[in-house]
Amino acid sequence: MTDPMQTCLAFMKAMEPLDYDRAMTLVSPTCVYINPPPFGAVNGPAGIRAVLEPFFAPTLENEFGVLRSAVNGPVVVLERLDRHRLADKWVELPVTGVFEVHNGLITYWRDYFDVMTIMAEWPQP
Repeated sequence: MTDPMQTCLAFMKAMEPLDYDRAMTLVSPTCVYINPPPFGAVNGPAGIRAVLEPFFAPTLENEFGVLRSAVNGPVVVLERLDRHRLADKWVELPVTGVFEVHNGLITYWRDYFDVMTIMAEWPQP
């Protein structure tokens, strides 16, 4: 898969059921993934999994709805409504993700969202 938009959409689709093995095949070993503080930046598929697996542990189902999208060469922007079903409710988070794709692999991923919006609704360990 070499089309940047299709790569990003396939990645998001794999993340809905939290199929990390499939999703990480679309991520470069040198990928930089950045979230707002306090989450920060990690590198590569292992770093991404180390952030996402514990965070998504309480979810029973995920929906990553793309509201708007744009592509300019290797850069893809996805405005999303991320929905997460927990044991007792759905939690929604507006997110804008910026991706860069080279040779069919995501080499850069940065999500922009209001941390307090998600943390106010998320189960605390």
